[in-house]
Amino acid sequence: VCLFDSSTGEMLLQKRASTKITFPNVWTNTCCSHPLHGMEVNEVDGPEDVKDGSVKGVKAAAVRKLEHELGIPVGELPIENFKFLTRLHYWAADTVTHGEKSPWGEHEIDYVLFITVPSKDSITLKPHPDEVDDVCWVTQSKLLEMFADDDLLFSPWFRLIANRWMIGGGENGKGGWWDDLDRTMNTDDFCDYENIHRFDPPTEHLGGGGDAGPWLDTKEAPSAIATVGDTVGDASKKQGAYGKIKTHKESKLSQLMHIDEVCSAISLLYINPLKSNLESDNIKKSFDTDDLAFCDDILCKVSRSFAAVIRQLPSELLVDVLIFYLVLRALDTIEDDMTFFASNDEKVKVLLAFHKTALVDPEWKMMGCGEGDERRLLEEFPKCHSVFAALREDSRRVISDITLRMATGMAEFVGKDLGQGTVDVQQYNRYCHFVAGLVGEGLSRLFSASGLEKPALATELYLSDQMGLFLQKTNIIRDYLEDYVDGRAFWPQTVWKKYSASGDLGYFANPATVEHETAALNCIDELVTDALELVPDCLSYLSKLRCAEVFRFCAIPQVMAIATLDKCYHNKDVFSGVVKIRKGMSCALINGTTDINGVHSIFHRFASSILRQAEVSRKNGFEDPSYERTVKACTTILELTETEAKRSGSSVVGSTLMLSTAAVGCLTYKYPNGSNTTALTTAIASIGMFSLFKTSFMKYVGKKGVSSLMPASKLTEKKEG
Repeated sequence: VCLFDSSTGEMLLQKRASTKITFPNVWTNTCCSHPLHGMEVNEVDGPEDVKDGSVKGVKAAAVRKLEHELGIPVGELPIENFKFLTRLHYWAADTVTHGEKSPWGEHEIDYVLFITVPSKDSITLKPHPDEVDDVCWVTQSKLLEMFADDDLLFSPWFRLIANRWMIGGGENGKGGWWDDLDRTMNTDDFCDYENIHRFDPPTEHLGGGGDAGPWLDTKEAPSAIATVGDTVGDASKKQGAYGKIKTHKESKLSQLMHIDEVCSAISLLYINPLKSNLESDNIKKSFDTDDLAFCDDILCKVSRSFAAVIRQLPSELLVDVLIFYLVLRALDTIEDDMTFFASNDEKVKVLLAFHKTALVDPEWKMMGCGEGDERRLLEEFPKCHSVFAALREDSRRVISDITLRMATGMAEFVGKDLGQGTVDVQQYNRYCHFVAGLVGEGLSRLFSASGLEKPALATELYLSDQMGLFLQKTNIIRDYLEDYVDGRAFWPQTVWKKYSASGDLGYFANPATVEHETAALNCIDELVTDALELVPDCLSYLSKLRCAEVFRFCAIPQVMAIATLDKCYHNKDVFSGVVKIRKGMSCALINGTTDINGVHSIFHRFASSILRQAEVSRKNGFEDPSYERTVKACTTILELTETEAKRSGSSVVGSTLMLSTAAVGCLTYKYPNGSNTTALTTAIASIGMFSLFKTSFMKYVGKKGVSSLMPASKLTEKKEG
């Protein structure tokens, strides 16, 4: 947006705030509009709006941002006074601020808007300090002087627009847009609504983390532009928007400092791993070996953590759940791809027909949709169909039914503008029901159909739904930045708009001031609390299970979720990347899910941690509007888990201390010959011996609170008997 004083011909410049992440301290045009999805006044223009030059959406965004950045009241700049001139496709790495390997930059298609006012005195200017450090009105000659001053920084996009179009001869020998404002504003001589002009940045803004070089200004530019189906980012990364978003991890040294978790990892990997039942004789006899091998391999690729949990299921249930997961993952890949389909209507048709195409036609597949291994899943889907077709009829019926209902729900949301999240908590819950609550229902029905769980479990629709919502909300909370960058977010507006000063969901990304950070933390604390209120129903569901393997299958994702919520609570890292719990902690959590006592102990631990964080923040003067609600949710969890937590707590603490002491002692001891290898071997052997002792000890402790869980083999024997 370029704003001019028509009486003097001067243009209003702004100097971007020093606290900005990208391009701070640079002089630039009056404002940038940044149109957003999901705004009450629609800011999204369609092809017809561009063709006729009306672009009311972009103009509405310009009015909003002029008020936000410069404090110009909405009524002072009518939308009809803006002149749309053309569009440009440009990119730039912010190497000036962040160095030659800068992770920050811009890659945009910009709409150029001019607007004039009778005089500078006719508008109100109250620049927002978080957005603008300074403003000034300049003539053409003054701007050229500023361009020549090496001590001044200018934004790369403004330099492109000014030098190519605004000043001097302009393009094709025409006068510059600024040379004759009356002609620019009252004729279409300079308007180009058909083309998108493509520019590389000034040379100092080439490079960045991806070592990007010139491409838009080259003759080959059109073929260089990513087309539908091209992979963006690192397809090997399962979290962080396929490499587009930073993942926050603790250093290896930091992880190794948690000795108890290191021991848990050794125990899980080498001593007492989750046993895979995929090689069972009845599985080998029932399914095509090569197709099942593909399904197992692709499962590990699209979800390494979930693969082991599925594999430990009993043979009479394992493949049913594996295929259920892959079918829904394929459906989810179609829903998530924001560029493959020519229109939303086309995507909806594919979603609604999925249960009749992918699950009926043995040759059905989809080429080019999704990224990485998810794309491969769709492209080789006939192998999944082969295994699906060999399942029991009741399992196929459950999978087909849930697939149709989930696709119907997804189709409902495809047409919704989710750039700014869901409208309210009710819509937030509805989305989570379709993509996760229905999964819980389907699993309950599969458990019951297998005979390993009671038939009544299939009717526990509410509890199944709540358990799914708990997992999905945790993922949505953690994936804030990834979803926002992808233009499809789910945080409810009735929550986050209470805290966003700009009315934009992106306000929370990389908070730069104390007020900014406080608002972001208030928002995430409320969302975490909302998820915590689902815990009692999750624990109630787990208490109804009787098969040990089914219990672990359900419990492991639940304990991972409560640990993730603890990691996200009051954590500003959520707004600059994806936060993850330590791998060693994950192993410890898995080891603690053998019975309800261990699960309750884990929930008790993390509810205590969140409560403690809330109380400490309160004592330090942090005013959290959700504080009382958070305390209530955590207290409820603590009360529900108190008895079982005490029962398992003493044994867990004792064994952890003894195990850690033994391991550290062995690892720090050197034999006379100085052999560290021997010491390490002794450490592992000692851990193994202690593991055997611990198992026997826990059996003794278990007599005080006998678990109602039984392995699948015992349940089968009991049923046959």
